Amino acid sequence: MGIQNNSAIPASQITRLHELVYELEISQVMTREVITVTPQTSMTEVREILQRHRISGIPVLEHGELVGIISIEDLIKALAGGEMDARVGEKMTPNPIVLSANEPLVLSVDYFNRYGFGRFPIVNEQGKMVGILTPSDVTQGLLKKLEVEYHEEEIRRYRASHIFEDVISDHTSIFLHYIIASRDFKQAGAASRNIKRTLTHLGIPRPIIRRAAIATYEAEINIIIHTDDFGGLITAEIRPDAIIIGALDLGPGIADVEQAKRRGFSTAPDWIREMGFGAGMGLTNIEKCADEMYLESPFGSRTTLRVTIYMDEHLPIGRREA
Repeated sequence: MGIQNNSAIPASQITRLHELVYELEISQVMTREVITVTPQTSMTEVREILQRHRISGIPVLEHGELVGIISIEDLIKALAGGEMDARVGEKMTPNPIVLSANEPLVLSVDYFNRYGFGRFPIVNEQGKMVGILTPSDVTQGLLKKLEVEYHEEEIRRYRASHIFEDVISDHTSIFLHYIIASRDFKQAGAASRNIKRTLTHLGIPRPIIRRAAIATYEAEINIIIHTDDFGGLITAEIRPDAIIIGALDLGPGIADVEQAKRRGFSTAPDWIREMGFGAGMGLTNIEKCADEMYLESPFGSRTTLRVTIYMDEHLPIGRREA
């Protein structure tokens, strides 16, 4: 796996590996135990160190400060010139280009491509060297992170498939419920986030979590925007075969349900639209996320919404578009 610049990658081809290059910091993949030399070290000693540790470059420190870097290229030049008795201070590259430990990993990818170097010293906020980074560190760090995520995903899937295994009952489920206050935009999305967190801890597959979170969020926002003073209730029933999201409020109901389902139709007042809510996509998005959707809303009365998302992602369900 070579280091390549990610700037020209089409959005449709971005993988988890590309995402990690942006998410990880250099400190998460760099080598922390660094072999160093001083300006007084001989080139003969440098050759022995490079051979013994199978590395191609060594940072040069003087009184704990980074003053240069000596590479295998410098060693070859010294060999060719018969200068193996020379000191590192005479042959090193002074004032090397460095990277900061807290910088994003993608910056190092750009540096490797731009300068063609085989390593960069890594410094902290005080300018002290705390590590070194090579293309191999980047590759191994990314692969290790992918491996960790893979095992975490396997554990989540195992937990999801076994969570109800030892429970003996005629009907087993986990039931969550959240009270939603009318016009409480500061708490908008809280129920959705909590349900998403619970589903993640239970090891539910990510595509199902995503659909459940979107459907819950849209239902939650509709309660906040459109209900009277009493607000409403969001529920989530987690069963072995399905997740059932429920939304209930006490009115005033929907005047025309079919019209309300139309993309972009909204009865939200202008002041709510100015806040970024009420764009008329709520029911459309809910329906896209649902395998089954039930909506009852007699005008002037309560509204009942039920969204079913099946655990088996391979079922041939017509609405699976999200």
